[in-house]
Amino acid sequence: MKDFIIPPMDWKDERDMGTPAKQGAPVTLSIDGFEVTVPEGTSVMRAAAEAGIQVPKLCATDSLEAFGSCRLCVVEIEGRRGTPASCTTPVAPGMVVRTQSDNVRTIRKGVMELYISDHPLDCLTCSANGDCELQDMAGAVGLRDVRYTAPTGGMATHFAPRNTSGETNPEWRPKDDSNPYFSYDPAKCIVCNRCVRACEEVQGTFALTIEGRGFDSRVSFGAKTDDALASDCVSCGACVQACPTATLQEKSVIEMGTPDRSVVTTCAYCGVGCSFKAEMQGDQLVRMVPYKHGKANRGHSCVKGRFAYGYASHKDRILNPMIRDRISDPWREVSWDEALGFAATKMRGIQAEYGQKSIGVITSSRCTNEETYLVQKLARAVFGNNNTDTCARVCHSPTGYGLGQTFGTSAGTQDFDSVEHTDVVIVIGANPTDGHPVFASRLKKRLRAGAKLIVIDPRRIDLVKSAHVKASHHLPLRPGTNVAVVTALAHVIVTEGLMDEAFIRERCDWDEFQDYAAFVSDPRHAPEATEMLTGVPAADLREAAKLFATGGNGAIYYGLGVTEHSQGSTTVMSIANLAMLTGNLGRPGVGVNPLRGQNNVQGACDMGSFPHELPGYRHVKNDDVRDLFKSVWGVEIDPEPGLRIPNMLDAAVDGTFKGLYCQGEDILQSDPDTKHVAAGLAAMDCVIVHDLFLNETANYAHVFLPGSTFLEKDGTFTNAERRINRVREVMKPRNGYADWEITQMLANKMGANWSYMHPSQIMDEIALTTPSFAGVSYTVLEEKGSVQWPCNEAHPDGTPLMHVDGFVRGKGRFIVTEYVATDEKTGPRFPLLLTTGRILSQYNVGAQTRRTENVVWHEQDLLEIHPHDAENRGLNDGDYVRLASRSGETTLRAKITDRVSPGVVYTTFHHPDTQANVITTDYSDWATNCPEYKVTAVQVSPSNGPSVWQEDYAAQAAQARRILPAAE
Repeated sequence: MKDFIIPPMDWKDERDMGTPAKQGAPVTLSIDGFEVTVPEGTSVMRAAAEAGIQVPKLCATDSLEAFGSCRLCVVEIEGRRGTPASCTTPVAPGMVVRTQSDNVRTIRKGVMELYISDHPLDCLTCSANGDCELQDMAGAVGLRDVRYTAPTGGMATHFAPRNTSGETNPEWRPKDDSNPYFSYDPAKCIVCNRCVRACEEVQGTFALTIEGRGFDSRVSFGAKTDDALASDCVSCGACVQACPTATLQEKSVIEMGTPDRSVVTTCAYCGVGCSFKAEMQGDQLVRMVPYKHGKANRGHSCVKGRFAYGYASHKDRILNPMIRDRISDPWREVSWDEALGFAATKMRGIQAEYGQKSIGVITSSRCTNEETYLVQKLARAVFGNNNTDTCARVCHSPTGYGLGQTFGTSAGTQDFDSVEHTDVVIVIGANPTDGHPVFASRLKKRLRAGAKLIVIDPRRIDLVKSAHVKASHHLPLRPGTNVAVVTALAHVIVTEGLMDEAFIRERCDWDEFQDYAAFVSDPRHAPEATEMLTGVPAADLREAAKLFATGGNGAIYYGLGVTEHSQGSTTVMSIANLAMLTGNLGRPGVGVNPLRGQNNVQGACDMGSFPHELPGYRHVKNDDVRDLFKSVWGVEIDPEPGLRIPNMLDAAVDGTFKGLYCQGEDILQSDPDTKHVAAGLAAMDCVIVHDLFLNETANYAHVFLPGSTFLEKDGTFTNAERRINRVREVMKPRNGYADWEITQMLANKMGANWSYMHPSQIMDEIALTTPSFAGVSYTVLEEKGSVQWPCNEAHPDGTPLMHVDGFVRGKGRFIVTEYVATDEKTGPRFPLLLTTGRILSQYNVGAQTRRTENVVWHEQDLLEIHPHDAENRGLNDGDYVRLASRSGETTLRAKITDRVSPGVVYTTFHHPDTQANVITTDYSDWATNCPEYKVTAVQVSPSNGPSVWQEDYAAQAAQARRILPAAE
C-alpha cells in the first residue's frame, strides 16, 4: 500500500520488526556478514530487521511476544544444531547468523507449500489482495508451485465447502458476518495464533481461543454456539490488525477495496487521545488503523476509535447553514454570508438593548485547542465580556481546582506509560474498560504481570473481576461518600505510621501536614466509625490502605465518579493528600491521574474556557495577564469574571442574558436538570448552535452553523496526560469550512479583524500568550510527534512526569478535607440513590455513536437495579419502569443485576429519548459548580411506557427540527 505518512516515514520506522523491542546491555553479533549491536534480549529476527535484513515470518509481529509456530523464520546459527526460529531465539555476543542458505530456503519453501495446500487460491478476488502477508511471504520464499495433489477420495481441506463429488466438507465452516464491522472467514485461516494472542496480550479480553488439535485446530470465539457478536469480543480491532490474511477483515475494505494513502491523526472520542492512520481511497475513508508509534495508545484502539467514524457521512448531518426568527418556525437553509450576518446582527442588537454582558459562549471539549481558543477569544475580544464556559467544567473542573490547590497545576501528573511501572493501583470513580478502554488494556496487562488493584466504586465494574484480572479489594461505597472513604484510608496510614515521612519533610509543607495528620487521626475518621456512613466494611478498608501504603509504587486513577459530586473538589484534594502522604509522586509508576471523559477536556481547560481564567489558568483579575492579552489582541479585557452555564441560564430566565453561541456542545442533553436548561434556552432571543447534527439544544436555536468533523480539520487535541497531539485534515470539510474558520467569520461579521490563514498561526498565538505552551508549534509537533505540556524553554521536549524535583507551587500542600453530606437526601418518597455513567460502545450524549453500527450493542439506556430492590417493587428484567426524582421523571427499561448494591440504581445518558438528566438536580460542587450527577435520590416503580414529559418532549423536538424544502 502506498503510504503518505505525516509525519514522514523517516520520522518513525513503520516496518514490522517481528518481535517487540527490548532494553538491556548492548550485544554485538554478525548477521549475513553484517555486524549488528542491539539490546540484550532482542530476538535474532529483530536484530536482522535493525540491520535492514527481513526474515520471512507469519506468526510474528512486533506488537506481540514471540510465539514460534509458523517455522517460516528459521535461520542457521554457527555452532548450533538445526535451524532455530529467529523470532524466539535471543541474540548472544559473538553470534554468527545466516538468514539465507540452500537449506534454509528449502525449509521455508516447504513450510509455505504446506500453508498454501490448505488455503484458497482466490488471490485476485480476495479482499486482502495487495495487503496479505501470506501472499507476500509466498513471493519472498520463491514459492511457484504446490506439489501436493489430492489422493483417491480427495484431499482434506478447510476451505472447500464441498469435495469434487459434491459431498459436504465437514472441515469447512461458513463465514461469520455477525459483527457489524469485520468478518471472520475460517476458510482463510492459517492458525498462526496472532489474533488469539492479540486478544490476550494487547486487549486483555481473552475472547478468542484455538479449539481442537493438529489438523482440527481452528480459531474460536468461545463456545461452539458463539459467533463474534455473541462472544466476549469488544470489537477493539486488535485481532483484525494482527491477522496476516483475509480471515479477519474490515467490512469496509471488503466493500471499498484496499486503501492507497494514509494520514496520521488523533481520535476524537475519549481523553486517551489515540493516534490513528486514516487510510483512504481518494477522499473516501476506508478504515482507521491505530498508529503503532502513537505515544498514548501504542498501536491499540477501541471499538469507537477503530470503527465508529460513520457519523461523519451520516444522512442526519447538516451541511448548510440555517436560520429562523422563532423556535416554533421551521428551519430555512441560507448561504453562509446570510447566516453569519443574521447571527451577528442579532447578537449586536441584544447587546445594544440589554448591555454588553447579555451574551456569551460555550466552548466544546470535542473541538481542537485552536477552535476553543478562538471561541473564548470571541467572548473576550469581540463580545467584550468573560461569559465563557465549557462542558469541561461539567466534568473535570474539580480536578483543576483540587490539584491546583495542592500541587500548583491543574492536570494529571503522569503519562500513560507510567502504568507499566506501578505496583498498586487505586481506581476510584472511574470505569476504564468502558470509558477509557485503551488505557484499561494497558492497566490489565500490568495487573496480569502482578500489580495489585483497589477499586473504589458503588458498582462492581469489570475491573473488579474479569478474565485473568481480579481486584485485591473492592470498596463498594455509598454514592456521595468519597471524601469519607479516602479520609479513612489516610487515617489508617497515619495512625499506623505508614506514611513516607522523608518525602513529606522534603517535598511538602511540614506544618500543614501536622495539621492534616491531627485531623485524619481523629477517631471519627477511623474505618470503623465511617462504616455505617459509607457502607464499606472497616476490615476491607484497612487492608486496602495498608496495601497502598506498603505495596511499592502506588498510582491513583480517577474519573467523573470523583468530580461530579457536591464535594468533587474536596475529593480531588483528598486524593492528592493520599499521594503525598505515601510519597507516590514525581517518578514513573505513581501519581494522581484524572481520566478525562472527552478528547479535549484538558485542552478546553488549558485554553481559557472558564469565565474567571484566561488561557493557562491565569485569573482575569490579574493586571499583568490582561495587559499581555491586550498587547496581542489589541483590546481591553474585562477584569470581572463572567457567567458559568448555570448562571447564564438563571440570567436568561430573569431576562438579563439573551444570546448564546454554543459550539460543539449539547447542554440540553448533557447538563443537569433538563427542564431548567430548556427554560433558560427558551428565554433567549438568539441561540446559535454550531454542531454536526440538529442536537437537542438546537430545538431552541435560531441559527444553526454546520460543523466539521475531526477528519476535516487541522489542529491539536490535548489528552488526559497533557499530551498535545496533531489533528490532521484527512478530507476537505463537507460543510465548506473548518470550525475555526466559521468562528473567525462570525467574529469578523461582528466587527473583528481576524486574519488567521491556518490553525498553526492560532497555535503560535497560544504559545505567545500561554507559558505552558511557549515551546509548542506545528513544527515541533511534526518533529516530535507529540509533546506534553509544560513545553517551554525549561522543558523543550515537554514534561512526561510532573513534580519530579519539586511541586509547581513549591511545597506540596496538605488540605484538611472534612466530609460534608450532600443536600440531596434519600427519604420515604425517594429511597434509592441514582448514579450515572458510560458504556463502552457509546460516547457522551451519543450524537456520534448513535449514528453508527455501535447501536447493535446499546440501543437504549437501561436502569440497573439490584434483585432485592426489583423484587420489592414487583419488577422483572426488561420491564418499563418509572424513574422519578424531585426534579422530574422519565421511563426506561430495567436491567436486574447484582453489579449495583441494594439501594443504588445506575443508568447511562447516551440516548435523548431517555433524557436521564431530567432526573438529576441542580446541586453542584462547592468550588466549581460541577454538577452532582452521581447522587440523586429517586424512586423506581412499574410503568406502561414513556412518560407524559417524554411524549411532550418528542413532539416539541419533531416540531423544532422541521426544515423547509430548498424551493421554499
